[in-house]
Amino acid sequence: MAILCYEDTKRTISMLRTWQTHILVLFFLIAEVAHGQVRYSIPEEMAKGSVVGNIVQDLGLDIKRLKSGRARIFTEDSREYIGLNADKGTLVVKERIDREELCAQVTPCSLHFQIILDNPMELHRIDVEILDINDNSPVFTKKEMNFQIIESAVPGARYSLDSAKDADVALNALQSYTLQPNDHFTLKTITRPDNTKYAEMVLKTPLDREKNEEHKLLLTAYDGGSPQKSGTIRINVIVLDANDNAPAFSQSLYRVSVPENTVSGTIVLRISATDSDQGTNGEVMYSLSQSSDSISDLFDINEHTGDIVVKGLIDFEKSKTYELNVEATDKGGLTDTSKVLIEVLDVNDNAPVISIISFSNPIPEDAAPETVIAILNIKDLDSEKNGRVKCSINSNSPFKIKPSSSNFYSLVTDEILDREKESEYNITVTATDEGSPSLSTNKTMTLKISDVNDNAPLFRQQLYTAYIMENNSPGVSIFAVEASDKDSGNNARVSYFLDEFSINGVAATAYVSVNAESGVIMAARSFDIEQIKEFHIRVKAQDGGSPPLSSNVSVKIIIKDQNDNSPQILYPVHSSGSLVAEIVPRTTDVGYLVSKVVAVDVDSGQNAWLSYKLQKSTDRALFEVGAQNGEIRTIRQVTDKDVVKQKLTVVVEDNGQPSRSATVNVNVAVADSFPEVLSEFTDFTHDKEYNDNLTFYLVLALAVVSFLFIVSIIAILSVKCYRWRRERMFYKSNGNLPVIPYYPPLYADVGGTGTLQHVYNYEVCRTTDSRKSDLKYNKPCSQSIISLDSAGTQTLTHRQMDQLILDDSEKCSKGRC
Repeated sequence: MAILCYEDTKRTISMLRTWQTHILVLFFLIAEVAHGQVRYSIPEEMAKGSVVGNIVQDLGLDIKRLKSGRARIFTEDSREYIGLNADKGTLVVKERIDREELCAQVTPCSLHFQIILDNPMELHRIDVEILDINDNSPVFTKKEMNFQIIESAVPGARYSLDSAKDADVALNALQSYTLQPNDHFTLKTITRPDNTKYAEMVLKTPLDREKNEEHKLLLTAYDGGSPQKSGTIRINVIVLDANDNAPAFSQSLYRVSVPENTVSGTIVLRISATDSDQGTNGEVMYSLSQSSDSISDLFDINEHTGDIVVKGLIDFEKSKTYELNVEATDKGGLTDTSKVLIEVLDVNDNAPVISIISFSNPIPEDAAPETVIAILNIKDLDSEKNGRVKCSINSNSPFKIKPSSSNFYSLVTDEILDREKESEYNITVTATDEGSPSLSTNKTMTLKISDVNDNAPLFRQQLYTAYIMENNSPGVSIFAVEASDKDSGNNARVSYFLDEFSINGVAATAYVSVNAESGVIMAARSFDIEQIKEFHIRVKAQDGGSPPLSSNVSVKIIIKDQNDNSPQILYPVHSSGSLVAEIVPRTTDVGYLVSKVVAVDVDSGQNAWLSYKLQKSTDRALFEVGAQNGEIRTIRQVTDKDVVKQKLTVVVEDNGQPSRSATVNVNVAVADSFPEVLSEFTDFTHDKEYNDNLTFYLVLALAVVSFLFIVSIIAILSVKCYRWRRERMFYKSNGNLPVIPYYPPLYADVGGTGTLQHVYNYEVCRTTDSRKSDLKYNKPCSQSIISLDSAGTQTLTHRQMDQLILDDSEKCSKGRC
């Protein structure tokens, strides 16, 4: 891109005049990049959309950077004249630019703004100088002026003319005046110290009212533009008599200073003019020149005293100086003019203004120190120390503010943030100027701290203990674990999982499952305390962060016993086809141990505590059962009146809720001899358990009647055969063969459940005839129970019986009895 550089203003005017026939809206671009700044020059009144410059090339950026950085323009004023085309990387005219409206007479006239880029943040200062074009003609505030000049006025008398106003500057501003016709008057153009021009009409030849009472003149003002523009005003001169001395001011230029915001009515300055004439011709009247109409709403002058007083509100920020043109006029119409320059003194009446240029909200809690949170523009419209600003933020916050460039400050982090301690900060930025008294402005920003997954879920305990009753239904809830996560959102959403773990070689999932949302542990099967009493599992709590964090907890699950097992009878044992009976001699004493019911319960705890009681008995007054140990003992002396066959029904009951029980029938034979036992117990039939269901017995009734008839025939034959065999069996022995009860060998219950707590060994020795001989010998019994087959009895021959007695006698003689 070609850059046209102009050395000075003359060369610029020369170029403009050379291109008089070309298009009026031609601009020249001056761009320089230095220290992050770019400067352009464009003429005013450019069409909307006109390109100012290629910011991408001049700043060394690219289009992608503009888009990714959300490039935007920040101006300190409310209006934006220049826009940014991010797609092309160019600055374009956004609104019509009128240099005169923007800067008035101030030169050079420039627009200042910043181009801001994010990610990372960048600031680029752009200055655009607005060049003046000759778009304004010199203008007089009135269409005509009237003068009354005495005919005695001497040549050289001066008359101040209204100045034309041209909003343009430099060569395009007002340059010269012409006066026509000029028979009696000449025109004198005067340049003030501030380079402004005004015209005075000078009397060239004396006036003669008698010849010409009124003169009509035309004053024309020209600017220096190309093409040249002009403005005119009509001048009417009425010739009067006799006042040949004009008023004269004591100074041609008055200077005074006044503070801004001065109260209305305050006298700023008193001016004075003298007139050498006497009488009414020497009376002077003061007034503001018509050229001061634009500030007539701020100042006024007392026409008699010449006091200049404040009329409106004076604001240093709007204008730093004011220029008044005052006139002194006598009664004869003679005038003198003077200029009053009023300098406005700054007062600290403007508080600093804080503008947020960019604000990153929220920021993550793991943001590093010195991370930029916001860029602020702080400006004070006052000047010098009244406009110097100090910036600070509220104390005890993990942030600080530091200047980055002129009027710009950066709010940055000063330490590591922790959302779990503080999730939101109210940052108050205070800007204070150095005026006296100082003024300050506060700006509060609410900054939210976004969460980072830096906290793992935590359980309240390291080990939990849960209980579940056995025989549970699968899917029943056992226990619920809960973990809390200090993070928020998904980072705090906790899910629960069953850790891979084996229980007795079986995966934990075969025993329990865990609800991922609620942490409820549910049984996956029905438990049996007889198979497993307790087991351990591990539950993992995992959050929803990325990457996720987790923690484990151990849960001990104890199976509680349920009374689901009835007591089991270990002794006496009944087998089909055989009958077991306990023999009680009639000579036994009270408390004789008849037998002992041995039972166990596979449950545990109080469900396994067993108690024994006698439910039914042939003679309740003869036997009792130990409630805790199940021992059956006699409670009185046995008599001859007691029947031989005694049947006891013992109930074994556990201590569960509800309790369970088992019954056992114990057959007791009250007899002194074995034949007596045999004779009584041959009629015994094996007890059978029948169903009480009436329907069942009715169905079997017919079959039973038929069966009883057959059984009766067989029973008669069996009795006859049995008696014959008994006579043969006890022909020579005449002995008693007691029935020896059987107890499980070495059985002991250490749990205190009421079963046997000691080992009981029973031995018996036989003799050939205990009632007739004193000779006794012991022989270990290889079998403690005599089983009687209901189908028949064994018959021994005489030789077998004799051999048996002979063998026993030999053993006894050898001392083995």
